[in-house]
Amino acid sequence: MAVLSEKISNYILKNFGEEYLRNYLEFIDSDITTYLRVAGNVNHTKLIVDLGKYGIELEPHGKIPYAYEIKSGKDKAGKTVEFTVGKYYIQSLSSMIPPYVLNPSGDEKVLDLSAAPGSKTTQLSQIMGNRGTLVANDPNLNRVKALAHNVDKMNCINTGILKIKGELLSKYSDEYFDKALVDAPCSALGILQKKGEVSGWWNEKQVEKIAYLQIKLLVSAIKTLKVGGEIVYSTCTLTLEENELVINTILKKYPVELLEISLPVKSVDGFTEFEGTKLNTGLAKTKRILPWEVNSEGFFIAKLRKTGKTEPKEKFKIPERKLDLLEYGDKKVQSFLEDIGKHFGVSKTALSNFKYLIKNREIFVVSKNFDSPLINLMIRTGIPFATIDKRKLAHLHTHGAQILNGEITGNIIELDNPVQLQNYFSGSSFSVGEESGGQKVVKFKDYILGTGTVSGGKLKSQFPRSKRTHDVLIPTF
Repeated sequence: MAVLSEKISNYILKNFGEEYLRNYLEFIDSDITTYLRVAGNVNHTKLIVDLGKYGIELEPHGKIPYAYEIKSGKDKAGKTVEFTVGKYYIQSLSSMIPPYVLNPSGDEKVLDLSAAPGSKTTQLSQIMGNRGTLVANDPNLNRVKALAHNVDKMNCINTGILKIKGELLSKYSDEYFDKALVDAPCSALGILQKKGEVSGWWNEKQVEKIAYLQIKLLVSAIKTLKVGGEIVYSTCTLTLEENELVINTILKKYPVELLEISLPVKSVDGFTEFEGTKLNTGLAKTKRILPWEVNSEGFFIAKLRKTGKTEPKEKFKIPERKLDLLEYGDKKVQSFLEDIGKHFGVSKTALSNFKYLIKNREIFVVSKNFDSPLINLMIRTGIPFATIDKRKLAHLHTHGAQILNGEITGNIIELDNPVQLQNYFSGSSFSVGEESGGQKVVKFKDYILGTGTVSGGKLKSQFPRSKRTHDVLIPTF
């Protein structure tokens, strides 16, 4: 149970009134409703049946086609085989709305300025059909690690990851992106139900500091946009200082206009007055999601269009690291891809559908139309596809196997009992009755789990350590 501090209570009472405070108190004392987002190219009907074997019951949201409420079994939802291999992502309903509103296409260049831990990044990638260019940024190393983990898990091959201060990004790249999401750091009053610690530090001085950063982030994102580009600004807090007043300041100083938006959940219009002062009337186009009305988190969402040119006051030089995106036929990568194709029965056509990047002894895979001048600034581009050993032989990575999926026709091992499955996810060796040695792709039912190597009739799991973050529940065979 979250405890509401007197400072928060007084703020809500002053700005929203008694009924709002009463509803808010009832909500933060209620049980959290859990939702999941089904990944792209997943058969929803089959997934519902498969999850039912764990005792997990889903109910579709209706207006968001990939959103489902977990009606029962939510304690198991983060431990299934399907969750472990990225068939769905556990995400709050309200958190799905900003990417839904931005609605980028697979032909666009898109920025997620404050991306970690990756819920909205992976959703943006999904909406884009895993195509185009998606740049995900976060300045904090630990949060970037979480971001990379989720990008890998959901096989987001159209995503490059940056680790810089978001307010400085426009100094590296101005007027380049078609769309941007600024899901800004905030005072979190919309998620107090699950983050009760907010009550201990929240005060209006902290809100002012956060709002100052939010403005700088939004300005940076605007400068990175092409004229005509669109931006969604969102927070998971309730304060006017971090929402309407931020947008009001931006409208006064920068060439942007607010756009009408229609949300797939209940919402109310943004405020056009604060403490007796009239604000820009266009703020009525912004939306507030009240948590008790949608049984999810509280959110604020605004959509803007850039109407004129902007320029950063100074530009920073991008370091030269000679990282190149390579086509299938490039001699730097072709022999490795040919070896993988021959070993696993993957056609040249299938392998030609991607671009590749070699960094140290690792090959990363990227969407075919990924293109960004920021590539030499990125700490990661695409996701791991293969590793190169000292003999200059390529070994397919688990993520590479999952990406190729149905294109793999040879050297496949299908697990057929619970013990094998448990051993594979734990990184162990176990008997498989396979005579031929070498690297194999490991399947369970219709799912590619990853890779392993066979020697002497035993399979050594190559399931990544980074994905062994929980015990995996084994379904009924």
